[in-house]
Amino acid sequence: MSEPKSSARPASTPKPALDAVMADKSGNPLRRALWLDALDRELRPHLPPTLATRCRLANVNGEHLVFLVESPVWHAKVRLAEAQLIDAARSIGLKVTKVTVKTASAPPPRSPALDNRNGPHAVSAATHKGLRDALACLHDVDSSSTS
Repeated sequence: MSEPKSSARPASTPKPALDAVMADKSGNPLRRALWLDALDRELRPHLPPTLATRCRLANVNGEHLVFLVESPVWHAKVRLAEAQLIDAARSIGLKVTKVTVKTASAPPPRSPALDNRNGPHAVSAATHKGLRDALACLHDVDSSSTS
């Protein structure tokens, strides 16, 4: 009769998912995205106030900054502020010489800190009224079916 083998491995605690991904080579895109987000947050206070809320740093490719905007109007305004953007980028240590602006069909993704200013589950008054009206309709159907 054979005896059961004991586990010789010491018990280990599991790594948090983010740490596990970041430790591997496959975490490079995630590291780059986090770096770009940090640069965007660092660059934003140096931008003209009207542009700071309407554009987002999308990429840094050598000496080339790429910004995303939500409409052609903001595209033109960012192009006109190219010199200011280059100066702002240089003030935080980037060695850039060129700015490209791309217009996204949907609004560029925002920082979670900006999106959660009314709480993570905030809904508009119109949405709240629509849900209340829909619930009232369901109550009307239930009361008419029991009569």
